[in-house]
Amino acid sequence: MKCIRYYILQNVNFQFRGLIAPVFTPFNNDESLNISIIPQYAKFLASKNINGILVNGTTGEGTSLSLDERKNVAETWVTAVKETKQHLMVQVGGAALKDVKELAAHAEKIGVDSILCLPELYFKPCNIEELTDYLYTVGASAPKTPLLYYHIPMLSSVNINMVKFLESVGEKVPTFCGIKFTSNDLAEGCQAAAANSRLEVFLGSDVLMSAGCTLGMDSFIMTSLNFIPEPALELLKFGKGDRDLKSARKNQEFISKIVKEVTQYGSWVETMKVAMNLTTNLSMGPPRAPLKVLTKENIETMAKGLTEAGLKVNKIPALKMS
Repeated sequence: MKCIRYYILQNVNFQFRGLIAPVFTPFNNDESLNISIIPQYAKFLASKNINGILVNGTTGEGTSLSLDERKNVAETWVTAVKETKQHLMVQVGGAALKDVKELAAHAEKIGVDSILCLPELYFKPCNIEELTDYLYTVGASAPKTPLLYYHIPMLSSVNINMVKFLESVGEKVPTFCGIKFTSNDLAEGCQAAAANSRLEVFLGSDVLMSAGCTLGMDSFIMTSLNFIPEPALELLKFGKGDRDLKSARKNQEFISKIVKEVTQYGSWVETMKVAMNLTTNLSMGPPRAPLKVLTKENIETMAKGLTEAGLKVNKIPALKMS
């Protein structure tokens, strides 16, 4: 059904550019939330010069949380970033539309800086018009908060071309400010970034950051920022004009090496959460089912590989084992 457009742009100002860490959701070993660690988590990332936070995304297992849990996590981060002054983006999609609208309204009410939204994951939008109408409906629930679309076709199976979408969307969604582009189709990502100068494109690929910088992209959302932010910060300088190609290549190779080492043992969140536990003093706990906890042998092998790559590894955490 085509939406009736009834709300207008109200004080929406989205100026954030740079690096956003998609944060993990901390769990106890029984998979209950461990939100007490979030203030420390925010300070840790701020101390590493990470000024943007994405909550309840893929890395944060947002679609595995209940509505109340998602609100609880978002509220705790809102309180935490009041001290650290980080930009807070909250992902509200991946649920029934009624709940997505409720999450969007809640995000605006508690004062988040921006909203990110997955597409409908079952009754998927099949074309630009349907996606535009979906985002309009979500945006109407938070008419004062910048809205971005989460393009991740390998998981959502929504394969709408982002270049054509950004060229088409115009002012049809008044609060719409850009996309998170999580795809290895860098040509489409680069063209999307140039499609509409008003809109921002955040590249969501850890292993393509240097290529994105070379092509003029200036904003990135990458899981590795949680535990190895330093090479990405150097790459950001490269993208802003420090054209030391040899150094840029070295920094990208390091990120890619760590990602390859970590993810060989399981899926993205399963393995990255272990890497965070191994390389920082913050315990993120296990992933939530249906994701699996890695075997003790795989965790030990990962720890060895990360040590050989030059990272300081802590004592192997006592997680609930699969």
